[in-house]
Amino acid sequence: MARYLPAELIKKKREGGALTADELRFLVEEFTATRLPDYQMSAFLMAVYFRGLDENETLELTECMLHSGHVVDFSDLSGFKVDKHSTGGVGDKTSLILGPIVAACGLRVPMISGRGLGHTGGTLDKLESIPGFNTQLSLEQFRQTVKKHGIALIGQTQEICPADKRLYALRDVTATVENLSLICASIMSKKLAEGIDGLVLDVKFGSGAFMKSTSEAEELARALMAIAKGYGKKVSALITNMDQPLGRYAGNALEVQECLEILRNEHGNDRLRNETRELSLQLAAQMLFLGGVGQTLTDSKAEALKVLQNGQALAKFEELCVAQSGRLQELPKAKHQLPVLASQSGVVQSMATETIGYLGLRLRAGRATVADVIEPTAGFEFHCKIGDRVEKGQPLITLYGSDSELLQEVQPLVAKCVPILEHVRQAEPLIWKELTL
Repeated sequence: MARYLPAELIKKKREGGALTADELRFLVEEFTATRLPDYQMSAFLMAVYFRGLDENETLELTECMLHSGHVVDFSDLSGFKVDKHSTGGVGDKTSLILGPIVAACGLRVPMISGRGLGHTGGTLDKLESIPGFNTQLSLEQFRQTVKKHGIALIGQTQEICPADKRLYALRDVTATVENLSLICASIMSKKLAEGIDGLVLDVKFGSGAFMKSTSEAEELARALMAIAKGYGKKVSALITNMDQPLGRYAGNALEVQECLEILRNEHGNDRLRNETRELSLQLAAQMLFLGGVGQTLTDSKAEALKVLQNGQALAKFEELCVAQSGRLQELPKAKHQLPVLASQSGVVQSMATETIGYLGLRLRAGRATVADVIEPTAGFEFHCKIGDRVEKGQPLITLYGSDSELLQEVQPLVAKCVPILEHVRQAEPLIWKELTL
């Protein structure tokens, strides 16, 4: 017989009560074992969304999720183990660049990544747009890949944080993503399960982020850093701007292509691609600095830049793809393109980045439900940034996909996301703040 009645625990949280460690452990264990149905866990998540968890509950939920599966032990491997986590956004693709950079510099990069959540893209979905790329390695395969190649990118398996894997998918489709405690427990359970020594956080704010203000983003960053420090990990964070999409493309195969162009040093003077490149280098420098590569952050960035420019980072990414069965040469391309043109001349005032992300779901670049199948070539190409002067008839955004009718359906909705006026408008800096402990 069950230790507790789930409905009573849901009611307790709904009324603002604090759950004990044993009560939280019961809910996580029962849900992971599929004895607690989705509808009851959904009700509990909604109660948490509105009532929150206190610091002790958050720590206990993290611990329960961490130990719902195996914790990777890399103690037998030499070298500093480090990962990066982003809170997500539209066009956020830096893991595919910084992971190979850091591994090429000699650190170990075990990365357990997620799928798209809400309007944001997911690293696993990007990687799986590469035909054959296997993100579902077993725990032992994950260990061996990191040991041999210095890097591996996988998803949450039944061995690693299975509770978070199920909760993550449920939060995505029940509008319970934007809760500080749930975000902290989800992120840190996965990261702590990786067996890492250090973690760099990219916490985003703005119209395309879950945290809309800089103060909210900093609160989340400090909460995550406190958990990492409590587990004895080295940690730092960047607070970065997601008021507009990052880089040139958003969409799975499109983002992989952008990363390849950067790794191949084919970006040229394209400032949109250079934006992706610069943030990737800054985050890589943070990771290298935690791992002792360089005595200063400037030294660490110089090392990151060196392996990017000399082709070692590209070689490491190609090595990773081979190791995980990806066939880069078969990266798919969209059958159809449709531009969104400026209806008037003027200055780009803003971008409704979250709305653009959700319109990406309409194009099938992401999932509206757990069962949805992603169209890997669907997405957007951005031709301008906030503050840019544009002329009437100039392309603002190009839509990509395999279904021309879908592109035509979404085109007028995307046009509304880029207001143009005659007023001068300055965009905010990409990196707002650096946090260290």
